[in-house]
Amino acid sequence: MNETKISITFLLLAVTFCVCLIVSNLMEIKTVDLGPLTITAGVIVFPISYILNDCIVEVYGFSKARLVIWLGFGMNLLVSLLLQLGVWLPGAASWTGQDAMALIFGAVPRIFVASFIAFLCGSMVNAYVMSKMKIASGGKSFSLRAIVSTLWGEGVDSVIFFPLAFGGILAWHEIATLILTQTVLKTLYEILILPVTMRVVKFLRDHEGGDVTDKPDMSYKWWKINEF
Repeated sequence: MNETKISITFLLLAVTFCVCLIVSNLMEIKTVDLGPLTITAGVIVFPISYILNDCIVEVYGFSKARLVIWLGFGMNLLVSLLLQLGVWLPGAASWTGQDAMALIFGAVPRIFVASFIAFLCGSMVNAYVMSKMKIASGGKSFSLRAIVSTLWGEGVDSVIFFPLAFGGILAWHEIATLILTQTVLKTLYEILILPVTMRVVKFLRDHEGGDVTDKPDMSYKWWKINEF
């Protein structure tokens, strides 16, 4: 397949990745009881971005996944800033929903920064591990690569987010529990939905006429978004 070509299918995957990322952040305000555990509603959507990340790396290669990750980062940042602008604008005399809007969309700077750093690092690590394992395995064992890359990516995301967001607020043993719980739950999500992921990858390979295996000497530098 032509590695430099950007198809409509790739654009749809990129848009879906961005939408899932943005929606998951908007859903984070709601907590949900899952048996003895309390999780955020965003956990339902956020792992989909990692699944899409795996599909993009598998079919299109690391460089295009890197482009999509930065696109997701930029679009999420833009939405967050625009929502803050909406919260800050003085409301009309008839407007009675300011407190509710501020509660839902008002970003705490510390959480805001922690979330963006964690997403970027976790997504890049996920794509890197997926790419390197594909090179090492000669393109075999997609299921194993998808699970291991998600475990690394979600682990890095949680290890960065929770200490940055809640260090000094929650006890460190609570933060450690949150890191472990979130990583395990999101990886289990990946495992459960793996049959669907494999079907999506097969469809993309057939539709795009093959897939890309990254070259061992390619640049994995995160900022090389113009190389694809």
